[in-house]
Amino acid sequence: MDYNRISALLEKYWEGETSLEEEAGLREFFSTPHPDLPEALQEAAPMFQYFHVEATKVWEAPPAKVVKLSPFRHWMKYAAVLLVAVGIGYALQQQGHRQQEAIIALKQQEMNDPQRALAETKKALQLLAKNLNKGTSKMQKLSYFNEATAIVEGKD
Repeated sequence: MDYNRISALLEKYWEGETSLEEEAGLREFFSTPHPDLPEALQEAAPMFQYFHVEATKVWEAPPAKVVKLSPFRHWMKYAAVLLVAVGIGYALQQQGHRQQEAIIALKQQEMNDPQRALAETKKALQLLAKNLNKGTSKMQKLSYFNEATAIVEGKD
């Protein structure tokens, strides 16, 4: 066996300059007993033998406990979610009621002012007249069509 090469590798190991392959070689070398091992190498033998034994051990994790959880175990979470949802729904409903009350109050305030009420009424009547005039013009065209149909058929 080349003890000089092992001594050189051991010196590199103590300096922290060995590669993983070289360290594996040292563990492999020291894993078997050598009766004529020099005294300088005998000091490191127990450490590398320990490393070799630990590297070959198969560690098994302890079995994990299975804990069956009930869906109602954390009922307070569900109650809190439900309470928040009800609170949000109630707040939105109240907001809608406040908006409707504000609109009604605004309309009532507008109707209390006679000039504004008159202006709104005129605007509504003008819109109605405009739509009625559209309908009247359409009816006149229909009337012309009926007269032309009657002349063509010779009824008149």
